Amino acid sequence: MTPRNHSAPGGCFHCGLPIPPDANFHARLEDAERDFCCFGCQSVSSAIYEAGLQGYYQRTPEGVLLAPPPELPKDIDIYDFDEVQQEFTTCSGDIRDIHLLVEGIHCPACVWLIERGLQRAPGVQSANVNLAAKRLHLRWDNSRSKLSDLIRALAKIGYAAVPYDPESAEGVMKKTNRAMLYRLFFAGFAMMNMLWISIALYSGADRDEFRQFFHWMGLVLATPTLLYSGYPFYRGAINGLRGGNLSMDMPIALGLSVTYAYSLYVTVTYSMVGEVYFDTVTNLIFVILIGRYLEGMFRHQAVSATKRLMELQPRVAIIMRDGQEQMTPIRGVKLGDQVLIKPGYKVPVDGVVLEGHSTVDESMLTGESAPVNKSAGAPVFAGTVNNNGALLVEMRVQIQETTLAKIIRLVEEAQASKAPIQRLADTIVPWFVLVTLICATITFFIWNSHNFEVALMAATSVLIITCPCALGMATPMSIAVASGLGAKHGILVKNGLVLETLSKVTHFVFDKTGTLTEGKMSVAQVHVAPGREEQEVLRHAAAVERYSEHSVAKAIVIEAEARQLLHRDLETSAFLATAGLGVEANVAGQTVLLGSAEWLMQQGVGLDAALQAKAHALETQAMSCIYMAQNGKHVAVFALADKLRGDAQQLVDELRAAGIIMTLLSGDRRPVAEAVARQLGGMEVIAEVMPQDKDQVIQRLQQRGAVVAMVGDGVNDAPALIRADVGIALGSGTDVSVESADIVLMYNELDKVRQATQLSRRTLLTIKQNIGLSFVYNAIMVPLAMMARVSPLVAAISMPISSLIVIGNAARIRTLFKKQ
Repeated sequence: MTPRNHSAPGGCFHCGLPIPPDANFHARLEDAERDFCCFGCQSVSSAIYEAGLQGYYQRTPEGVLLAPPPELPKDIDIYDFDEVQQEFTTCSGDIRDIHLLVEGIHCPACVWLIERGLQRAPGVQSANVNLAAKRLHLRWDNSRSKLSDLIRALAKIGYAAVPYDPESAEGVMKKTNRAMLYRLFFAGFAMMNMLWISIALYSGADRDEFRQFFHWMGLVLATPTLLYSGYPFYRGAINGLRGGNLSMDMPIALGLSVTYAYSLYVTVTYSMVGEVYFDTVTNLIFVILIGRYLEGMFRHQAVSATKRLMELQPRVAIIMRDGQEQMTPIRGVKLGDQVLIKPGYKVPVDGVVLEGHSTVDESMLTGESAPVNKSAGAPVFAGTVNNNGALLVEMRVQIQETTLAKIIRLVEEAQASKAPIQRLADTIVPWFVLVTLICATITFFIWNSHNFEVALMAATSVLIITCPCALGMATPMSIAVASGLGAKHGILVKNGLVLETLSKVTHFVFDKTGTLTEGKMSVAQVHVAPGREEQEVLRHAAAVERYSEHSVAKAIVIEAEARQLLHRDLETSAFLATAGLGVEANVAGQTVLLGSAEWLMQQGVGLDAALQAKAHALETQAMSCIYMAQNGKHVAVFALADKLRGDAQQLVDELRAAGIIMTLLSGDRRPVAEAVARQLGGMEVIAEVMPQDKDQVIQRLQQRGAVVAMVGDGVNDAPALIRADVGIALGSGTDVSVESADIVLMYNELDKVRQATQLSRRTLLTIKQNIGLSFVYNAIMVPLAMMARVSPLVAAISMPISSLIVIGNAARIRTLFKKQ
């Protein structure tokens, strides 16, 4: 590759464009005075030399004009202020996360260039580009690099970025689509007019005195089409070279350039031997632009789930100030503001009801179709719908930390993440382009010995027909569609790796209480020692348990209140809870203990034989028994029942049919856990396990070679969820912040575990199909092009079709749950 001549008179040293007469931009680089067309080029060139990267200029091809650096957003330094960043970032000290909307991304090569370029910047911990949404998820150390510095670093490699805001993002997307349509229409106009010239030449005008006239007319039409409509291909190719990468635009730009250059040569030399191919240039540009536009449109439709989630967030809120209603943009609402929500309006914020009574449709969060009653003290969530009464709500959560915002963030992060199979594809793509260039060169030299024009057309066909785009989009499109579909059905997947791993799970571990069972404990029976009053014993037990949040404690308190026992009148003090074992307190001068039999014995309490025998019998019926002692004497046993979830049996049956091993993991006594396992058709039982020891059980299973998925409630099971290959947390929609789980099931339905497994398998199958389709397409079409069996125009039509097939196949994932 010949280095570009920077000393050409009248040209900018950096980009090669003409220097305006009034420009006065100079810099001394390597003891030579250099001239520039603008301050941007001067700054970029100086930075390149200061970093010792001047070899970059030696890699720029002769005659190629580099684009000047993009114009930076105005007032970029304001993004460094913490007050401004609060609107866009999530913070953990100096470690910050942000989503940036990046202008200029159109292919996986752009993704590679941006990620590699930013990872060299100080303080950058990760940079992941969402190709489908053209967004960059950036995590960096704010103490080492300012956000404005990172945006400037992006500008240096040819991309303009601003913090992502849904409203501005929609505007930028429309602007980009409009610019693409202008280029498309211009190319279409040139192609239609070029058609008449081609008809004339093919009809015999190339053999008479009008030959040169039609050649020059073709040149007049093809030149602006190449420069204007073909500009995106050259920009992509040049940006790739800047980053030391062969982008997917390189073969297209090279094919167009060679075809145009040969036609130009025939025209200006008045040669009577060769033919011109200006019609091929305009046709290629038009067809490829149509393909790009359709790709963008279908890609946007395929991943539209995130956009639909964003539309749930109201743009304005009614604030009550001094008794007056004020319509305020949602970003203007602050913590503590009182928001009026009228009947039929969406709730704009997460907060607590101060006044009013109504029902709210929370189906978008919980999946429950029945409206939820709301009155003073009840929580409400952004995106839900107020039905029939006015509510005055105090805002308690920042807009970017609402439940809805967390859901959107989880979906976006999943769409931007990369599964291991995608990293393989990303590695292949740059080499794919290099192989394309080699194949085109070989094709040209083979055919050139027979016919130059056949060699030219065959080589151009090879450059155009190869489609690494399909390979590059195979995985991100599938993950983006799957993540959006999962969110629609209440399955929040945190990253693409989870989807791949879940499809390989060989062992499911289930927590019992709240997972396989409803978690709504109720007192089924109370047995007391001789000489004790059942009502009084229950009253003392409730006086202790009212200080606990455990489901067992709530069941005992609810039972006491149902019997109208005045347990709150009893003086209670010195309450102490021992996790996983029991509670104790002083009630009306008596020491009361409630917990497991083993714990009571550890406290020196002798167990009543009759009560203990009764408890053992109840445990075989899947009832959990709580032992109670007063002043060191065993006085009662409370039997608590918990129903199996209605969909637990179906899930267990389907997993068993698929050959997956299952384990029931519980802190309950073994007879209780075994009784539940029997009801479900039998499975391995590991019982009487403390919450902090559950992760060791998972570790032992993994050491045996199992790929383990843990299904729990996301709170007590946090260590086990983290330890498992895939952690699945059942919880209401308000529990989407469960950091320990890889998948959060918003609707609190066990059947969603089955759906998540189906989704992961379908996604992995689709990824493999897409990669296979890409390889099959190239394996068939490239040899045909090398044999001169495919014209450049057919190549231009075939290339986007392969990408559309991949996008369409990924979109088929959306049909997964339609028949269920």
